[in-house]
Amino acid sequence: MTDQRTPVWADDQGQWPGAQSQDPSWSYEQSYEQSYEQQYAYQAHPAPQQGEVTDTGSWRFDGRTSSYSDQQTYDTFAPYDPYATYTAAEPAPAPVPVAPEPEPERPGYVLPPVPESSWAVDTGRSRLLGRLVLLCVLLIQAGLSLRLRGTAFEDEALYVLAGHYEIGNILHGTPVPGDFEGYFSGYPKLYPVLAAMVDSVAGLAGVRIVSLVFMLGATSLLYAMTRRMFDVRAAIGAAALFSVIQSTVFLGNFATFDAAAIFFLALSAWIVVRTGRAPIVAVVLAAPPAVLAFATKYAAGLYLPTLLVLAVLTAYRHRGLRALARGVLFGGAMGALLGAGYLFAGSLGGISQTTTNRAKGADTAAQLLEHSAQWGGLMFLTAVGGSIAYAIRPHMGEMPWLEQVGPGRFRRIALGVLLTGTALLAPAYQIHLQTEVSLFKHVGFGLLFAGPMAGLGISRLVGPHFRHPQLGIMLYVLTLVFGMVQAQQNYSFPDSREMTSVLRPMVDRKGSYLAEEHEVPAYYLRDVTGYAQWQSTFGMDYTDKKGKRYSGPEAYAAAVKDAKFDLIVLRGTVTPDVDTAVTDALRGNPHYRLAAVTRFTTSKGDGAYRIWVKR
Repeated sequence: MTDQRTPVWADDQGQWPGAQSQDPSWSYEQSYEQSYEQQYAYQAHPAPQQGEVTDTGSWRFDGRTSSYSDQQTYDTFAPYDPYATYTAAEPAPAPVPVAPEPEPERPGYVLPPVPESSWAVDTGRSRLLGRLVLLCVLLIQAGLSLRLRGTAFEDEALYVLAGHYEIGNILHGTPVPGDFEGYFSGYPKLYPVLAAMVDSVAGLAGVRIVSLVFMLGATSLLYAMTRRMFDVRAAIGAAALFSVIQSTVFLGNFATFDAAAIFFLALSAWIVVRTGRAPIVAVVLAAPPAVLAFATKYAAGLYLPTLLVLAVLTAYRHRGLRALARGVLFGGAMGALLGAGYLFAGSLGGISQTTTNRAKGADTAAQLLEHSAQWGGLMFLTAVGGSIAYAIRPHMGEMPWLEQVGPGRFRRIALGVLLTGTALLAPAYQIHLQTEVSLFKHVGFGLLFAGPMAGLGISRLVGPHFRHPQLGIMLYVLTLVFGMVQAQQNYSFPDSREMTSVLRPMVDRKGSYLAEEHEVPAYYLRDVTGYAQWQSTFGMDYTDKKGKRYSGPEAYAAAVKDAKFDLIVLRGTVTPDVDTAVTDALRGNPHYRLAAVTRFTTSKGDGAYRIWVKR
């Protein structure tokens, strides 16, 4: 229990004991003891023991003491507190002086602040650096293409020669010596006319330079499109990989429809991306190059749906569902131009024969997939990696301030599936046709659209702040080596210079000539022969002297027995069935003699042109 009694320190008159006393023997201690005994006496308890002073000068009363460490506080309460004692506080130790730190020396030159992500932010500096790197990429691409050497391939010879006849038909109304519209894989009055015009000035080498310009333009447009979609670093990766795959290197020095068609597809795709934030009607500007790509090479029509969906996705982030109207407008513009072109061009049987209803071959799906992987597998896998990384995260860690402003996950996934999946269209279609013809060229069309995702993939592989540049360099070098070797293998044509030099004194404008790959001698000897004088080994109907009608290899054998041709040129690899039938008909035939054998070497081995002339 707590003691509730209050000690009385003053007397009845309110005076402190001894306040007026002059008795020298009076003390506070005696007065305190007396008053305590009077005021704290219990009837039930004995009086407490008398207090005593300890050796230190403090009071102990019933084993209790009070201590004060402040002198002023002790002086105030000690007269009233029988337990008070004073304990002087130990003085605080004096602070140890600390010598001031010397000021650091100011450097003679201070580096300017560097942006946290100078390559990932579209600044003037990054654009300049990107263009310089793009220039180096284009120079390497041009060097790889120009190192390819060879005489005219049969397709090159055919298209350039047809262009000359088409020009004569346009300018002078001269009849065209063949149904080019019926079996060409593109409209004969577009690229062939351009190729013939250049050929008249600069020859086949000049026509191939035009193809190089088209491919360099496609690479540049891919760079611009990717930079618009992502950033400069991804754009450099896309252009670098696309510039060294085998189809790009090959088509950069190949005078056919393909290079021009790829350029027009790239131009249309760039316009679609570039006008993503512009008024919806601006997307109509992408329709003419898209239709030109299709008219130049009908196989380019396989990629028009990709352009249509891309027009929607590039505007979806800023316009929402109104982006669908953009797609409808773009599709309507393409449809209107295609309809007008069909009315103007007339019959286009080549679309059916070379594209939609092309004859099926005997190549297996496994073979086509294997070769497609060889020609574009590295870039395709890089695009897959870029698509996955983009779906997971729109930006790299070096740009944390952009994490909340990137496109939504749905748009990222849709864009990756669209662009990367487009690379599979050509292999899938040719697997349907069971033919490998031209597949090595057609894979480049799809990889053009997969380029932005491949550029993003190589950018993520390198990492933020160029953490692992060696990985990107290694991927580029591997793609370059494979592309260079594969392009050289596919570009290995038979050298026809010796063959045509042997034929020149043997032909004129009166004879009839049979030749395997007849387009090559018809092109090189067009100044002394006409195209209609040359018969190919791809198909013929013949009625012999007895009135019996033949077709296929039998028609060639019957024509040779009747000595229909004044000259025969075979090399035995393009149409082996016809070659065998003709060779058998020549054996022991008194009408022909073997005039010359000209040899050549290709990537597939040695070969020879065998030339027979009529006696």
